[in-house]
Amino acid sequence: MSPAEEERSLPLPERWPRASKFALSACAAAVAELVTFPLDLTKTRLQIQGEAAAGPAVPYRGMLRTAAGIAQEEGVWKLWQGATPAVYRHIVYSGVRMVTYEHLRDSVLGRAEGESFPLWKAVVGGVSAGAIGQFFASPTDLVKVQMQMEGKRKLEGKAVTVGSSQSWFRGVHHAFLKILSEGGVRGLWAGWVPNVQRAALVNMGDLTTYDTVKHFLLLNTTLVDNSVTHSVSSACSGLVAAVLGTPADVVKTRIMNQPRDKQGRGLLYKSSMDCLIQTVQGEGFMSLYKGFTPTWMRMAPWSLVFWLTYEQIRRLCGVTSF
Repeated sequence: MSPAEEERSLPLPERWPRASKFALSACAAAVAELVTFPLDLTKTRLQIQGEAAAGPAVPYRGMLRTAAGIAQEEGVWKLWQGATPAVYRHIVYSGVRMVTYEHLRDSVLGRAEGESFPLWKAVVGGVSAGAIGQFFASPTDLVKVQMQMEGKRKLEGKAVTVGSSQSWFRGVHHAFLKILSEGGVRGLWAGWVPNVQRAALVNMGDLTTYDTVKHFLLLNTTLVDNSVTHSVSSACSGLVAAVLGTPADVVKTRIMNQPRDKQGRGLLYKSSMDCLIQTVQGEGFMSLYKGFTPTWMRMAPWSLVFWLTYEQIRRLCGVTSF
């Protein structure tokens, strides 16, 4: 049998390992995103409260009251408003970050199979993978934030301001086309700097912690590669990711939600640093942790659902271990 015939006889995951891992990462992320999305919507609404926007200040509402208010005022299904671009985002983001992390870990940073991996290498790999994945996925994140605020704008009678016109988005594709027509390709990457910063910090907590904890447990305890190990690793990674990523997430959300002029420039914040300074000066340092509770509550189950789904699909498809 020739090498070409031998290669064609191999299972698809062995012939296309990176593509297979991209696909199963995207599937696992889509499941996790849909299950936990109401917490993400609640987090976004909390992060917007008190921002430097026109209009009277509204009383601060915590996580439960915010979620209940959305269900009562806008309808229960509005808790999934923006879920479609969120799934689009994770198809790109999770697929790219997982494949990039594995490539960096195994080919660039040189971790051999079954050996311990230095923490600093795991950090470098996690930060780099998160930043690269989020840069490519940033346009979908922008649309997701805009659509998550759509229900609130309609209740207040406010249309979204994009360039020279105001209107409500009629759907995901209309949102993409409107932002593109008003701000050009550059407009789709509005807020990408704090978005990439957030993703780098979150992945430093998520991928790095999950990978490090999982391999520590396998090498130093009697635990085997099963759901218990995945659950413990996921719980740890979710907490660390929420602590590291929430401040950058607040800045990212506010920059993406702000109105823009005809040139696509923000009318409230000049840059992510300006947004950070205004937020701290106007609302105090702890305002950077607005939405922390739903962020943490979402990241732990999101990470758990993602990794359990990932591991189950991996075994069914015969993809080599993460």
